[in-house]
Amino acid sequence: MTIASRTIAPTLATGPSTAPLIRDFPVGERPRERLRNYGAGHLSNAELLAILLRTGTQGENVLAMASRILARFEGLATLSRTSFDELCAEKGLSEAKSCQLLAALELGRRVSSLSPEDRVVISSPKDIANLFMAEMSMLEREELRVLLLNTKNQVIGVERLYQGSVNSALVRPAEVFTAAVRRTCPAIAVVHNHPSGDPTPSPEDVSMTARLIQAGEILDIEVLDHVVIGAQRYVSLKERKLGFE
Repeated sequence: MTIASRTIAPTLATGPSTAPLIRDFPVGERPRERLRNYGAGHLSNAELLAILLRTGTQGENVLAMASRILARFEGLATLSRTSFDELCAEKGLSEAKSCQLLAALELGRRVSSLSPEDRVVISSPKDIANLFMAEMSMLEREELRVLLLNTKNQVIGVERLYQGSVNSALVRPAEVFTAAVRRTCPAIAVVHNHPSGDPTPSPEDVSMTARLIQAGEILDIEVLDHVVIGAQRYVSLKERKLGFE
């Protein structure tokens, strides 16, 4: 999918008194909706900052406010070194918003400083279950996620693709492998949950797995495993040789 570059509407630059509210933007142009539809990588720094700040001030919407703050601190590099007191002194930045912003910047700094040795290695289905069991066993709706792996089977990313119903007929291999192709990953692993609590793979789960393996062979991307999460239990389709030859 090609995402056309976007520019902020001219009305945003006409001053605080005329800045439209974010809720008046077309739904597809709002930062949160753009992140949900296209992924965080397609958003500008101002849009990402606007999502963190959530609300603007009277006469200045949150996107205009985010752009102003980035300009005031000359970009993310200087902003990341700004103190709590300096942020709180900026118009529109309460203590709560300043805390949120500094916490997000610190998380980004910690992620960027991780060495390859700090990455999770997938060597068994249990490793996959340990990553997702606590969260996914509690979900009330089905979700399917894809682990992106490097040549050492280290997790370099996780993509959340389907929510609500992981229907075999609706799961498109092209979507499952998109991020892996973009990041030239040699392997992926797939995980989804059964809200019923029973992790027994359905015939549809097996069929989907077989289709993904076939697609992976064409793309030269190995499907390392497909793990189904239940109520504090899991099943590896690879271990049971379901969909895997």
